[in-house]
Amino acid sequence: MSTTTISTNMSQRKKVTTLTFRQKKERGEPITMLTAYDYPTAVAMDKAGIDSILVGDSLAMVVLGYENTLPVTMDEMLHHARAVARGAKASLLVGDMPFMSYQVSADDALRNAGRFLQQGGMDAVKLEGGRERADAVRAITGAGIPVMGHLGLTPQSVHQLGGFRAQGKTASAAKRLLEDAQILEEAGAFSIVLEAVPARLAEYISKHISIPTIGIGAGAGCDGQVLVTHDLLGLFDRFTPKFVRQYANLHEMMNKAFTDYIDDVESKRFPAVEHTVEMTDEEWAVFQKELK
Repeated sequence: MSTTTISTNMSQRKKVTTLTFRQKKERGEPITMLTAYDYPTAVAMDKAGIDSILVGDSLAMVVLGYENTLPVTMDEMLHHARAVARGAKASLLVGDMPFMSYQVSADDALRNAGRFLQQGGMDAVKLEGGRERADAVRAITGAGIPVMGHLGLTPQSVHQLGGFRAQGKTASAAKRLLEDAQILEEAGAFSIVLEAVPARLAEYISKHISIPTIGIGAGAGCDGQVLVTHDLLGLFDRFTPKFVRQYANLHEMMNKAFTDYIDDVESKRFPAVEHTVEMTDEEWAVFQKELK
């Protein structure tokens, strides 16, 4: 297949919607999702055929350099959401609601969710938590805004959880997670991310709710998978979660490219003649004459 044919097929790809998610679950077809925070990455993912792009609050750590996801603001999230929306046309775009943008009240949650669609170009929003977020989910979905839930390891609760720790490993915790998933389903969520929970629990939950589950460190029994792209590409060198499969090591490649560039400049191998703009001898002669 030629590059032109691939490009044409991608340009004709139908817009992925929340209905697409549900249909894929019904057919047993895995849903694919990755994070993106900028235009060129969104373009590449959309062309590759990714089902959904999450503008994740992981932006705080992998792009902005914070220690966790808590400091990132709505304005920062919207800035990056707009960039992604300009690049991806077919993928379902999900904006990750940052810390304190939905926890205070259902009204706050609805207002900020609306900003993601109105100002950020997103198709849906994601928020963390179970039963304690049911009112917010109802308010947002009641206004016609699709909501993706997030259970298990919820990074915005990192201090309450005692760090980035797997969840649902005891019988009582597993039962509560199942109940939370059912509550989010009843509240109107169109799908749920399950992060760092036992594989057998994630598979059980996936089979006992009608909406799709998207796993991250939750095994192959979920209806789809999501990863942080900087982990997948080896761009984030502080740590790599156990559940990540690294498909490239771009941090190492970038380091080599930067080192080679510094060496070439310092040794004056760059720029070479082929990288240089020239004047004709005639114009140079005129220039020198005019200086006299």
